Amino acid sequence: MNENENILIIDDEVQIRRLLEISLSSNKYNTIYATNGKEDLIAAASYHPSLIILDLGLPDIDGLELLSKLREWFSKPIIVLTVRNTEEDIITALDRGANDYLTKPFRSGELIARIRAAIRLNEEKKDSPLLEFGSLIIDMINHVVRKNDEIIKLTATEFSLLSLLAKNHGRVLTHQFLLKEIWGYSYLEQTQYLRVFIAQLRKKIEDNPSKPLLLITESGIGYRFGD
Repeated sequence: MNENENILIIDDEVQIRRLLEISLSSNKYNTIYATNGKEDLIAAASYHPSLIILDLGLPDIDGLELLSKLREWFSKPIIVLTVRNTEEDIITALDRGANDYLTKPFRSGELIARIRAAIRLNEEKKDSPLLEFGSLIIDMINHVVRKNDEIIKLTATEFSLLSLLAKNHGRVLTHQFLLKEIWGYSYLEQTQYLRVFIAQLRKKIEDNPSKPLLLITESGIGYRFGD
């Protein structure tokens, strides 16, 4: 299944590149390399990779800046793989468009699983007006949500928040990203808005709001819509 899928690795450490090549090749992915930001932009445009693995510590440009440049036109998944493990770096990377974030040292099996998940979720994105998650159906055109064939009444803000999370299911969306998209830049520090609306949505769409399976909290970072 992976023979035609190119993975672009952006890392200037030879040992990491070799380790990644062994892991990816054994799982039938094609590997392409770039050791700096300039090479990366050329490779991403030339080879149309299915996914990019990005280190933040590059010799010519900060990885977060490169991530922003990539997201101006590259829509496929990007997984950050780096030694930088501060909450600030993680939140910034996710805000700038990273699909996932792993720190070094890493487990090859976990990385491969996350690659598969990111590519699968990207392939599942369709222009269909209906998003279906088991018994929950979100009609993006008519702004109607159904669970077990019954219409769930949502406010306009609740629907906007739910649909934004659902469209990005499997991906962590930070507090700042959600606040900016739903309420605007002037609300970036108002995380209590999110807590209130997430709690309301859980009561309406979760089978057990105290143990949510759809609206999942990523502590200190944001929320993720589960499958």
